[in-house]
Amino acid sequence: MEPQNYIIIVKNMVCDRCIKVVKEELTKNNIKFVKVELGKIYVKQQLVATKKETLERILEKEGFQIVDQLDSILVNKIKTLIIEYIHYGKQKSNTQSYSSFLAATLKTDYSHLSKIFSELEENTIEHFTIQQKIERAKELLMYNELSLSQISYDLNYSSPQHLSRQFKQITGITPSQFKTSGFRNKLDTI
Repeated sequence: MEPQNYIIIVKNMVCDRCIKVVKEELTKNNIKFVKVELGKIYVKQQLVATKKETLERILEKEGFQIVDQLDSILVNKIKTLIIEYIHYGKQKSNTQSYSSFLAATLKTDYSHLSKIFSELEENTIEHFTIQQKIERAKELLMYNELSLSQISYDLNYSSPQHLSRQFKQITGITPSQFKTSGFRNKLDTI
């Protein structure tokens, strides 16, 4: 059985040139690694404190930043909860806000959740939630079983007009125009 590698999550590492720069810096500073991918450095064992500090300094100099894995896990939990809440009918009630739902479920202050999410995703929880709601609206529109009013109610919109406005802001087309074109994004690409 192959030994488990440790993963160091790196923010702002978004292109092949970034990977090349990180590999060069790791080699130059004698930090052993298994491989480097977009946003990740794989090492055979956890780095000792001095090596981790050196790595942080090197990465910061190049415009990168190590992400605490606990924060990364928290962001993934937030995304999962939002997707389940919106796409899979896990709503506790139509009156509970998404911020209250997340704070209560994760037992963490919403402002902390929002800060961590925004730092790691470069997107807000609110915008991510809206994107998910629009994808769910697209799915329901494609089924052609519910009216726009019913869809807006199911997705906790104050009115069909509010849903239509957000739909057009996100997609560039109205819900009725979408019904004729029918293109949806995959959930993991949002």
